[in-house]
Amino acid sequence: MRRTRTRSPLRHRRIGGCADASERSGSWESGGVRPPTLRSMSTSETSRFVRLRVELVLEIEEPQALTEAALERIAADEFMPDDERAHARTSVREDEAEALAYLVDPFDLVAEVPGVDLAQASWSSEQIDYDPDDEEWELDDDADDADDEDGSDDEDDEDDEDGAGAEDGDTARVR
Repeated sequence: MRRTRTRSPLRHRRIGGCADASERSGSWESGGVRPPTLRSMSTSETSRFVRLRVELVLEIEEPQALTEAALERIAADEFMPDDERAHARTSVREDEAEALAYLVDPFDLVAEVPGVDLAQASWSSEQIDYDPDDEEWELDDDADDADDEDGSDDEDDEDDEDGAGAEDGDTARVR
């Protein structure tokens, strides 16, 4: 398993810079005008909605079993109109990605999470050419874009295959 560290935006060299009085704009003290103070927002004033983005790459090991399961799900759907059911059966037989889309339900991902209610969901599936060693398939992470602030590539960027040392905010690739 490869682990990459997530860099805090406050430590990011493009975001974390601070202005000081020596810069052209100066500080509020040198300008004589104090900017309006922003009051902190309480939790009840901030949005209660969270967008959870999950990207999965699945290997279809048994296409026939996947197709059969999707066909069973389509047949069991009592609310699906007959013309849509016929189209769904054809799509599932022709494309494993379509079969997967009929079987994966985002509600199942969060159904057992306490204190949340799924407000909206959308998902899609597509067949792709996947090479786990290709840099194109690196996980989206600020740490992938640049080395540590000091420019070095520390050895602690990767851990042992067992994932020891994982911290909050870490991402993992399972192989």
